[in-house]
Amino acid sequence: MRVLKYAILGLLNRHPMTGYDISKEFDRDLMNFWHAKHSQIYPELKRLTEEGLIKYEVQISGEVLEKKVYSITKEGITDLAQWLLIAEELEPTPKDVFRLRMYFSENMNQNQLKALIKDQYEKRFAKYQFLKQRLDEYSHEPLIGSVEFGDYMVLLSAIMRENAYLDWLKICLSKL
Repeated sequence: MRVLKYAILGLLNRHPMTGYDISKEFDRDLMNFWHAKHSQIYPELKRLTEEGLIKYEVQISGEVLEKKVYSITKEGITDLAQWLLIAEELEPTPKDVFRLRMYFSENMNQNQLKALIKDQYEKRFAKYQFLKQRLDEYSHEPLIGSVEFGDYMVLLSAIMRENAYLDWLKICLSKL
């Protein structure tokens, strides 16, 4: 299943966007649970256009700069709505290079292991703080059915994920 297809349809269902705008959304909001590169997004936009699920309008910016502003079609809205209701099987556990290193930690001395864990802790803590700042941007819990509600719930999930990872790292450090 082309999940990127539905991520793009979902974004365009919110409002029309350029390919650049879509890429920025992946770097800002979707990065907490999904990622895509420019090299993946633009071919998918072309394919969705060919399938009739999205369309674009060329807009002139300045004197010569053309940009395509994509919007979802009626067929795209129907396809997205059907996909949203599919009950998914549990995904395999995501790959985590740090945990793989921990699995083979018998090949490191205590100082190396401690340095590795501390480095990971600092990076995870910075990510946790960033997510908490994003949560602080909400003045209140969004209403169910609003665009903000889904974003808010995923943000809460990302904060909980990072908090659990930090707790695990603290336990790892305490064992040293």
